[in-house]
Amino acid sequence: MGRILAIDFGKVRTGLAVTDELQLIASGLETVATSELIAFLKTYIIKEHVVLFVVGEPKQMNNEPSESEALILPFIEKLKKVFPKIPIERVDERFTSKMAFQTMIDSGLSKKKRKNKALVDEISATLILQSYLYSK
Repeated sequence: MGRILAIDFGKVRTGLAVTDELQLIASGLETVATSELIAFLKTYIIKEHVVLFVVGEPKQMNNEPSESEALILPFIEKLKKVFPKIPIERVDERFTSKMAFQTMIDSGLSKKKRKNKALVDEISATLILQSYLYSK
């Protein structure tokens, strides 16, 4: 089948999550500096068969796009140019950061580890991917 790769795009850091080849389980992959994201994806896609990108779609409570959508749209255009054969789907990412933080608390992580924003981004990407898988 191939893997689905989720992207929780951020101005500084971007969280990534990926499914197994059967597209059953979502797992955190990594958090990378956004400036290095395309290079990371190129390397990853050489090693792994990715069939779909799922990119978080930040929305406000009134369902309007949030301010960060202005940063994501140019990234999506670049993603389309660099990987023209891999389709892109969007998933509402409202509350994923809060849910990620709560997941860290529920799993017993120390306060010091909960301050790790890179881990929050990776968990958020995993939640975006799980949301996509549930909707299928």
